Amino acid sequence: MAALAWLLIPLFAAVGAAIWGGWASRNRTIGDVAELNGYARFRDAMEKAHSGSDAA
Repeated sequence: MAALAWLLIPLFAAVGAAIWGGWASRNRTIGDVAELNGYARFRDAMEKAHSGSDAA
């Protein structure tokens, strides 16, 4: 029985590593696109605010 337990430990470790590997390599580009669009809107807003203060 002890030998079976020692064989199950690496098996559980391999299953855990496979799950973690799949999670770590998931496609995360959707969040990046939304974040980059938000940054572009921020830059546009800052340029408009800066150009409005030069007129005074």
